[in-house]
Parts: sequence; structure tokens; C-alpha cells
Amino acid sequence: MIRPCNTIEKIYLSRDPVDFRKAINGLSLIVEETLCLDPFSSQLFVFTNKRRNKIKILVWDKTGFILWLKALDDAQFKWPLKDKKEVLSINGQQLNWLLDGIDIFSMKPHKTLHHSTVL
Repeated sequence: MIRPCNTIEKIYLSRDPVDFRKAINGLSLIVEETLCLDPFSSQLFVFTNKRRNKIKILVWDKTGFILWLKALDDAQFKWPLKDKKEVLSINGQQLNWLLDGIDIFSMKPHKTLHHSTVL
């Protein structure tokens, strides 16, 4: 699986769920207007949907935006509860743990699923 580098210093998790019909332009506007951050900063911006079973990661790579999507079949990503901050900063290792299904707040993994067909 392609994954972000563990050495990325700052990754921003948007605490509020977003409408996953939003693509690069919509997510870039959220970064700029709601999170008050620079979408062209080459930092990663991570979003989840209301059900917390999908994650989108947005990053500017000097020539354009990249948008990653990960969807879980039968689990939810453990997401920080909303508090005063709109955004939470994590590091590359924590993001990879989150993508691997580990609750980065309690260090507990999702159960492993084994499928034999997509139908």
C-alpha cells in the first residue's frame, strides 16, 4: 500500500466530518477558509465523512494537488472529538497508524477482515 512518509512533521486532521462529494477544490476551500491554513503548504490535510468509515487526504506537491481516499468495509476510523480547535496536528507515524486501523488515541487496532470476493 502506498502511504505517506513517516517523517512528515505536520499533518492536519479536520475534526468536523465533511461531505465526501467534495473533491480537491471543495476540500482546498475548507483548508483555507475553515481551518485557516494554507492548502499550498505541502502539508497533508486529512478529512473524514460523517460515518467515519472513509478518509480523504489532500496535499499540494508543487505541481498540483493529490487526493487519496481510503474506505473501510466494516469499521470506523477513531477520530478526535470536537473541541475548541477545528484541526488537530499529528505526525506521519500517527497517520500511518490511523490508516492501518489503529486508534491513535488508545493504540487499539481494528479487526482484520478477510474477503474472497467483492460481490
